[in-house]
Amino acid sequence: MKKLIIILLISALLSNCQGKKEVVEVKPETPFVWEGANIYFLLTDRFNNADSSNDVNFNRTKESAILRGFKGGDLKGVTQKINEGYFTDLGINAIWMTPIVEQIHGSTDEGTGVTYGFHGYWTKDWTAIDPNYGTKEDLHQLVEAAHSKGIRILLDAVINHTGPVTEKDPVWPEEWVRTSPTCKHNSYESTISCTLVDNLPDVKTESDEAVELPPQLVAKWKEEGSYEQELAELDAFFERTGYPRAPRFYIIKWLTDYITEFGIDGYRCDTVKHTEEYVWEAFKTECDFAFTEYKKINPDKVLDNNDFYLVGEVYNYGISGGKYFDFGDKKVNYYDNRFTSQINFEFKWNAKQMSIQDMFAKYNSALQNELKGFGVLNYLSSHDDHDPFDNMRDKPFETANKLLLSPGTSQVYYGDELARVLHVEGASGDAHLRSLMNWDDLESNKAILEHWQKLGKFRINHPAVGAGIHKEISKTPFIFSRNYTRDNYEDIVVIGLDLPIGIKAIDVSTVFENGQNLSDAYSGQKVEVSNGKVVIESNYNIVLLQK
Repeated sequence: MKKLIIILLISALLSNCQGKKEVVEVKPETPFVWEGANIYFLLTDRFNNADSSNDVNFNRTKESAILRGFKGGDLKGVTQKINEGYFTDLGINAIWMTPIVEQIHGSTDEGTGVTYGFHGYWTKDWTAIDPNYGTKEDLHQLVEAAHSKGIRILLDAVINHTGPVTEKDPVWPEEWVRTSPTCKHNSYESTISCTLVDNLPDVKTESDEAVELPPQLVAKWKEEGSYEQELAELDAFFERTGYPRAPRFYIIKWLTDYITEFGIDGYRCDTVKHTEEYVWEAFKTECDFAFTEYKKINPDKVLDNNDFYLVGEVYNYGISGGKYFDFGDKKVNYYDNRFTSQINFEFKWNAKQMSIQDMFAKYNSALQNELKGFGVLNYLSSHDDHDPFDNMRDKPFETANKLLLSPGTSQVYYGDELARVLHVEGASGDAHLRSLMNWDDLESNKAILEHWQKLGKFRINHPAVGAGIHKEISKTPFIFSRNYTRDNYEDIVVIGLDLPIGIKAIDVSTVFENGQNLSDAYSGQKVEVSNGKVVIESNYNIVLLQK
């Protein structure tokens, strides 16, 4: 396990004419802090195709609607970019991938044309990786490559539903799922005990009745030769936990296997509010157990002492609600004993409607008080939000400033950093949001990418940016400090936005002492504090000051 390096003061006699002594401060290792992490969210199928041999499986060859079929992205493609240093250069210290479990073999039409389960949310078998994404060995290599660069891996957990019913994918037994009614979303009950949409069977997560394995799953495992092993593992799980053999506990077992087998660091949990809250308590319990067991068995692979990370998708949750989501007739706390963090659907509206000064102050107040010890995952574009902050990418620099410098955890959606336009001619619905990664724009959008890279690296090098206490120094121009302390580690930065091009004097008198040497991570300049100020001369309107 990595430990913080003890602060050492080393004095060395320099051979210069003055015979001065220089004191070199060896700083503590920067800790990884989920509350201030920079998470990259990608659709596995759309990010990068490094193995064209796995592009077609299960005869998924029917012509699909625009951007509604598999396009070739795979686990090897993600690993390739990890090894190339793409994520490191971008300042990413965690990657969240859409579900990689085996998807339904057939296609369906939800009113937007023929669609396959390229996105990963239409599960056929939780125990298997879909061959379109790759193999178990591919996932092992991905996690190992990421961990070698200090990058955590999040998978995506779906407990609420199976995939749609098709001619190739029969419905699961009625003891396992309901096929009606469809959710109305006007109360707690009409959000949970129902199908999310038509033809998306809802797992009976409320049931404590023991059920047999679905016959189609048994037949599949026997054909693959894995039946006896899967059965033995299930017997061991239920014997250890004492849980009834109810639907939710089977799925919890299957999902937590990815922790013990691959050493993943967290889960983003899908459709949380459509599943009873006690389901997530049990899921957290088993995730924590699996993560602890993995660390015991693999001490040489442990990155640090962070807990397993769970971030929930409670659709339309906003930071203004604190720990609670309001169903209209009932409020539910999804934080305590359930989730580390929640996806913050409010962030894009705050970014549109509030001044950046007021928004940062609002987030600091919430995160340093009611949500202290927890977090929110902020985003400005995503895979199923039809009203992103800047779908035509007219404001890529503003997007980066607001997202990457805000208190809270940041979620970079694949292509944000390359201004991937979220509109595709001929597409419909969420297909606009799920186009192929625009690698061809690396050169033409180089200036945009470099801006995201500088801010991203500053964020991961300084936990204070996302997890620290925010203090405004000046409203116009906007200058503020962030301070983060944990054990023997302290991190403090000063950030200036909308500054004049050329010479700019930054007041740091409340943060740094005269004579302190600082650097601007944006321009690369080194400066010394004099009369409570530093003077930067650059062609940029932003300053990122660090010790």
